[in-house]
Amino acid sequence: MSERSVGFIGLGNMGGRMTRRLVDAGIQVIGFDTRAGAAEEVGAVAAADPADVAARADVVLLSLPDSHVVEPVVRALLPAARSGATIVDLSTASPSSTVELHTAAAAQGVRYLDAGISGGAAAAEKGTLTIMAGGDADALAEIAWVFEPIAAHVHHMGASGAGHTAKLLNNFLNAVSLAATAEVMVAGRKAGLDLPQLLDVLNSSSGVNFATQNRFPHIVRGDYLEGGLTGRLMTKDVALYVDLLGRLGVPTLNAAGPLASFGLAENLGYGDQISNRVVDAIGDVAGGVRVQEKGN
Repeated sequence: MSERSVGFIGLGNMGGRMTRRLVDAGIQVIGFDTRAGAAEEVGAVAAADPADVAARADVVLLSLPDSHVVEPVVRALLPAARSGATIVDLSTASPSSTVELHTAAAAQGVRYLDAGISGGAAAAEKGTLTIMAGGDADALAEIAWVFEPIAAHVHHMGASGAGHTAKLLNNFLNAVSLAATAEVMVAGRKAGLDLPQLLDVLNSSSGVNFATQNRFPHIVRGDYLEGGLTGRLMTKDVALYVDLLGRLGVPTLNAAGPLASFGLAENLGYGDQISNRVVDAIGDVAGGVRVQEKGN
């Protein structure tokens, strides 16, 4: 067993999978989650609270829903953090909030990295996530051993906030492609098209995207790829993107579509289900359309 250890706060859908990868790589994980028993389920040593994690680890990873959760957690753990420790926020968070937390951490001799992750639950399970990081490059290099069990690609994007900025840009494109493809699939079904054949056409044509290649070939067979990002969190990510562009002074001309689509899904009761269920929400208002092939 390696003597190396890390702290991990937030052991949910993504955090739990990453923790299990770290544990299986021989790294001791000191974990905390608000849900009792979450640490033990993924092989971590349970901590009493975030401050307890910070007091026991030189590297602390966070995987939390958003900045509204990240901020109080970081401010609670900073007084207990070891001098020279590194906090790595793997959440999808507001870059402006991230920069503020980076400044607060630096004032206490703690390094703070924002490290957006992409690839979803499947990549977390396999250890093939893509990480886009912001903050000190040397600090990032020093903890490369932490990322080895969980990520296939690690990109240093620039100063504090750059990682979370890149993550929001990526997630917006993900939301656009998923919402648009869901609409197209419902339309294709109502038009009487063979959807697997339509996907073959799209995937060899200019309409190809991540959703046509990696989501809908499963969805039309009845597999929604459960366990990934929920519709509610997708809406949150698009809202963060809109806020980011407002701060940058860039017009937000294409956010209305995914906000409407995932907002519809939430209003129809799909908010806590995987975001792929947006296709069912659109199908509901199109007359109860489902895109699954008969027999699935």
